[in-house]
Amino acid sequence: MKLGELLKGVEGLETAVIPDVEVAALAYDSRRVRPGTLFFAVAGEKADGHDFIASALGSGAVAVASERPAPPELTIPWIRVPRIRRALSTAGRNFFRHPDSHLKLVGITGTNGKTTTSYLIESVLRVAGIPAGLFGTIEYRLGGRVLPAGNTTPESLDLLSYLGELADSGGQAAVMEISSHALAQERVWGFHFAAAVFTNLTRDHLDYHKDFESYFAAKHRLFEGLGSSPPDVAVINLDDPWGARLLELTYPRRLTYGVDSDADVRVKHFTQSRTGLEATLATPEGKLEIKTALIGRANLYNVAAAAGAALGLGIPVQAIGEGIAKLASVPGRFERVDLGQPFLVIVDYAHTDDALANVLRTARELARGRLIVVFGCGGDRDRAKRPLMGEAAGSLSDLAVLTSDNPRSEDPVAISASSPVSSRDAPSWAVTRIVCGSTNAA
Repeated sequence: MKLGELLKGVEGLETAVIPDVEVAALAYDSRRVRPGTLFFAVAGEKADGHDFIASALGSGAVAVASERPAPPELTIPWIRVPRIRRALSTAGRNFFRHPDSHLKLVGITGTNGKTTTSYLIESVLRVAGIPAGLFGTIEYRLGGRVLPAGNTTPESLDLLSYLGELADSGGQAAVMEISSHALAQERVWGFHFAAAVFTNLTRDHLDYHKDFESYFAAKHRLFEGLGSSPPDVAVINLDDPWGARLLELTYPRRLTYGVDSDADVRVKHFTQSRTGLEATLATPEGKLEIKTALIGRANLYNVAAAAGAALGLGIPVQAIGEGIAKLASVPGRFERVDLGQPFLVIVDYAHTDDALANVLRTARELARGRLIVVFGCGGDRDRAKRPLMGEAAGSLSDLAVLTSDNPRSEDPVAISASSPVSSRDAPSWAVTRIVCGSTNAA
């Protein structure tokens, strides 16, 4: 593709472009550069692409895009832009022939529930006869391939490549977890979403966003439109106070959901057991009877969110109920481990105090004896949530075991010391703390 065609629509080009330069590939990682590549020098959190320009040139890059002025000694085209990730997404869309425009995109954002909601929506789409890809924390599913997830939301160039492969394989939709980091870094710049879902906002990632308002502002961008128009339908948790603030925006269509509020999609009543949930949802399209192997009040919200998104996409109520019922489990999300033991074992990815508290409350309802929790906090992440997770573990369980959870560059003992376990509501003998010195991810 010619450089001029490739950069069509890139906003704020600050240098003259040599339009006839042939470009064979795009890359933001110098290790992926091959002859004929346009290299995007992106300054990331841990590495700066500008430090690898010489490596990119040595591998055959024919042009460089950057937010910075060109070095005086450079002999190849230097494209200066005001926002490098916006330029990367726009150029990528041109290079891959706009694959996102051939798919219905469903974006899910929020602190908790994104993964389960995405699996539920993908299951409903499949039952409705709509082949869909899935991109999130656990894995990327595109056509016949399943890849381990690098980031919850891939960089725009990678995502566009995956979407192209998905569309070429007959896919008609893509369900994506959209992280706050991805929104702040504009990894989905220019993508138009058929549906956007907001789950909730609780404490997380404040090491990156610094405060709740900045964290919410990142989530907000999905609903106002990130370089594109707002989503065709916004699906918002009305029980969450941050979700209520999203109602201030204008959308082509809006559907609210909730358990405690008078939402468009609301849980009227439910029962749960060790084998799952049964619930009745009131919806604009009539009553929806739900039976699912998923457990817990948190999953009522995930089910309602998925139902709202599916209704917004025009999927019949019957297919929604069937699709939700077909999802047996989600890896690491209140996942039962059954090896014939005479007690219930649950694995959950809870990594915030709110999520841990929800898991423990649900487990308490199912427990027939003592409730034991083994948990940890990851290293090099929001330190302020550690004592809050310790408080949740100590006050809501009978025995709390504090161990290592991917300490990264931190000392596991230091992490544990900043995650004190409170036994406010438990007998003094009932809470212990065990520190695991392993540096491997749990």
